[in-house]
Amino acid sequence: MRKLYALIGCPVQHSLSPLMHNDAFHQLGIEAYYHAFHVEREQLEEAVKGIKALGISGINVTIPHKTAVIPFLDEVDETARRIGAVNTIVNENGRLIGYNTDGPGFVRALQEEVKVEVAGKRILLIGAGGAARGIYFTLVHCGAERIDICNRTVSKAQELIAESDVAIASAAYSLQEAEERLGDYDILINTTSVGLYPHVDEMPISLANMKEGTVVSDIIYNPLETKWLQEARTRKAIVQNGVGMFVYQGALAFEKWTGIFPNVQRMKQIVIQHLEGNNVNR
Repeated sequence: MRKLYALIGCPVQHSLSPLMHNDAFHQLGIEAYYHAFHVEREQLEEAVKGIKALGISGINVTIPHKTAVIPFLDEVDETARRIGAVNTIVNENGRLIGYNTDGPGFVRALQEEVKVEVAGKRILLIGAGGAARGIYFTLVHCGAERIDICNRTVSKAQELIAESDVAIASAAYSLQEAEERLGDYDILINTTSVGLYPHVDEMPISLANMKEGTVVSDIIYNPLETKWLQEARTRKAIVQNGVGMFVYQGALAFEKWTGIFPNVQRMKQIVIQHLEGNNVNR
């Protein structure tokens, strides 16, 4: 009998996760199928009960459920607990265990695609939502010299910094304050949805004060190169889109479910080919 894996979120109809995971199952000869389920906020608890009742082997969790799902799980991995968000669930004999692969997925992609180590770097995170949490807590443990956060609501950035269990130089700024300090940073990371299709003309912050050679990373992958990344490229930055993070967080989830780390280059190729021919939302 084929095992069932799934994505829950709202919305999910344009997700590329089924395309990516079902191809990996096929390539590895694993009798399994991955399906995306649209789950409204008020249906989340019932959906988690359904995971157990139906014997679904593993789940990906996307917005807006990454934090809200935690009370309904039997166990939460220490990293996910620290982050305060779950994006991967493993069903171990009826016990649902939550993990977070977003942060590790981002760092793996950064190291592979940009060939940069986080240790000793000065980093600015734009945004303080679920994705920012995973990335921040992972970067903190990678030896960065400094990680600042800017957000429209500065108090959310302050709360995120306050929750860190590692002493690291960090400050919370408004978007305007961060723009003024941009030349201080080695790496800029946009964790917001600003610039996501169809709002492709929007940018999270101005890059006017950025220094040449800065690594500019955007976790958005549709479009493949946001207007923000295009602007960064003209200013001689090293740019990275969100495909790598999307693929690696998925590959790490796949490994937790099956014990096998899939072919990430094939997964990346599938995603890019699909995006080049379509405008697809995450």
